[in-house]
Amino acid sequence: MTRILIVLALAILLLPAPHQSKPEAVQAGALLVSARALPLSSIDPTLRRVGALEYLGGWELRSANPGFGGISALRATGGGDILALSDSGILMGFHVGPGEASRRPFIAPLPVRPKDRDRPWWTWDSEALAYDSATDRHWVGFELQQSICRYAPGFARVEACRVWPAILAWPKTGSIESLARLPDGRFIAIAEMGMTPDGQHQALLFADDPADSATPDPIPLRYMPPQGYRPTDAVALDERRLLVLNRRLTLQNLFTATIAIVDLPQTLEPGTTLKARTLARLAPPLLADNFEGIAISEEDGQIILWVVSDDNHEFFQRTLLLKFALADQPSAKPKGARVPR
Repeated sequence: MTRILIVLALAILLLPAPHQSKPEAVQAGALLVSARALPLSSIDPTLRRVGALEYLGGWELRSANPGFGGISALRATGGGDILALSDSGILMGFHVGPGEASRRPFIAPLPVRPKDRDRPWWTWDSEALAYDSATDRHWVGFELQQSICRYAPGFARVEACRVWPAILAWPKTGSIESLARLPDGRFIAIAEMGMTPDGQHQALLFADDPADSATPDPIPLRYMPPQGYRPTDAVALDERRLLVLNRRLTLQNLFTATIAIVDLPQTLEPGTTLKARTLARLAPPLLADNFEGIAISEEDGQIILWVVSDDNHEFFQRTLLLKFALADQPSAKPKGARVPR
């Protein structure tokens, strides 16, 4: 009965709604985060391999700051520097692992346009994050608002926002969960719950900046996740490969996740299905929780994969940050491809 109640509570928490556990207001300032190292497996602390991934480390993150947590998206800037974004429009910067941080840890709300300042705090359901290292600009996908916004370097201000009719057709409680920028400047957005009649997830391919008014209508695509899972985040590995994080909640195992790869066709026509191929599955006795964010970085020529969980600001969940090497995926980046640093 306890397990059933936990599953029901978690299912409710997954809906983007004004839960009392979420922080209503956060002031910009310094952030103190503790990181407790964890083994990948609870029964075999020596385990270092899961599927096609090599486990490099993992941490349970905690902070006394009430705004910390609820992480739904992240960017790894290399060397252990992490930029995280919560589902309440809160940015968090911190460092994990050895070495020195490139900047002081911080927490701050996303900037908003003057005309949006009267929006209720709970409508800033930021679920997806994309980045262009050449311009130092970020894009954020908001689920409840069903919009995509572009931010100036350093998140100094909002530069543009756009709401697309194709995204408005997706369920508000399962809309833009994944937003990935390809190295050539195209973007792919994937719906968490927007489904096609045959059960595939609706996706969109933007030829250019999805926040720009000059960008033409996107090409409709489909995404086929591993059976029983829903996509929660995506990041471009290079121009031809997309990594997708997928989540499932069941009575037996509670949260489990799969990290999958999609080989993108050279030409993406309307209706093209993006088929996921599982690289690794995170389920008990391995570290498992509500994984919602995925990012890549590069260390000594090796592509590094990061995944983070959303604790929903609840005492019975954890903020887990895991670090893997793509053991079976060589860093074969086409000319012009960029890995965030």
